[in-house]
Amino acid sequence: MIRSRNARAIANLGVASMLAMSLGACSSFGGLGGFGTSQPEVAQEPPPAPEMPASIRADELVGRWGLASYMNPADRTRTENAARGQCKQPYIIGAGTSGGVIMHLADEATPQELRLKGSPSGKNYIGPAGPAGGEKDREIVSFDGRVLVTRFIDKDAAVRYGNMVYVRCAPRA
Repeated sequence: MIRSRNARAIANLGVASMLAMSLGACSSFGGLGGFGTSQPEVAQEPPPAPEMPASIRADELVGRWGLASYMNPADRTRTENAARGQCKQPYIIGAGTSGGVIMHLADEATPQELRLKGSPSGKNYIGPAGPAGGEKDREIVSFDGRVLVTRFIDKDAAVRYGNMVYVRCAPRA
């Protein structure tokens, strides 16, 4: 009887060992369904869409601007007038060294060169290099050469800053 108990224990231990080795082998073959592969397949992301040029050129934005913002669209006209009043202390949009514009990103004290980007939908954006409409971009809501209205894509920044209205300041006489 002792011999059969030992034999049974050894057989159970052997079966458990074989099961553990089998499960270990499955994981080295890419999981239960991936026999024949040494690594799990990684889904490849499609390549980024090529950057589209914006319909607004950077040189159209370079200059001195009065700046104000509004939350309520009904306040736009009043805000444009307030922005005109800011030309005594204008916001300067500079020309970048690689074809962009020098502006601030949301919540950053130092201005940097940003790109003008187009999109398949026809919208224009200002932001760092990358796909149009990224979290750090701002959408150009409207631009007529004299008044530029932008809105940040990032929801938190959009709530804090609202619609930014830039009104071109008259050139110095």
